[in-house]
Amino acid sequence: MNWKTWLKGLVSAGIGGAANSITVMAIDPMQFNLSEGAGKLGTVALVSSIVAGAMYLKASPLPNGGTNEAK
Repeated sequence: MNWKTWLKGLVSAGIGGAANSITVMAIDPMQFNLSEGAGKLGTVALVSSIVAGAMYLKASPLPNGGTNEAK
């Protein structure tokens, strides 16, 4: 695994986590919306991104400089 592939995976995990905030909008649109509840919605998107990023890091830790040999 190289750094470019690893970084793309981490970014896609963060984007996917932020996309989970759409679920919250569907469940409670009065509290989580783009006008009055934007702060709450942003918090949900941020926390979801962090959780998704942490799960990605658990499955794919930092690459070892792009080499396949163990140190």
